[in-house]
Amino acid sequence: MTTIDTNPVQSSKGWNIGLWVVQALLAAMFLMAGATKLMSGSAELVAMGMGWAENAPLLLIKFIGLAEVAGALGLILPAATRIMPQLTKLAAVGLCVVMVLAAGVHIFRGEFEVVPVNAVLFALAALVVWGRANKAPIAPRG
Repeated sequence: MTTIDTNPVQSSKGWNIGLWVVQALLAAMFLMAGATKLMSGSAELVAMGMGWAENAPLLLIKFIGLAEVAGALGLILPAATRIMPQLTKLAAVGLCVVMVLAAGVHIFRGEFEVVPVNAVLFALAALVVWGRANKAPIAPRG
């Protein structure tokens, strides 16, 4: 006789661990990317291979960097502290928007080789949104 494990706590524990791994990887990537944009000028970013920065206003570059750093912090801090953990989902949504816009810029500029990276990062951020809403939500401190 086979038994089916219907314990939702056990399955959500696996989801919780997996989502934390994804959140940490995304946070590290967006923190590095955002900090680079915040600390570098247009010419330095172009030299690093970010060709789109040559025609972008410096304030836009800084805004994108700030959005990426804020998104990275939002993926970790609200969930880790359990203070307003729903902000983690909103941070992931914001990073999804950043990736859609980034893909649009790369497509417009003919930089098709970068779009798969945007798609993967979008998919991982969307997984965090879905997973934290459905599979392993984090309860607020109470």
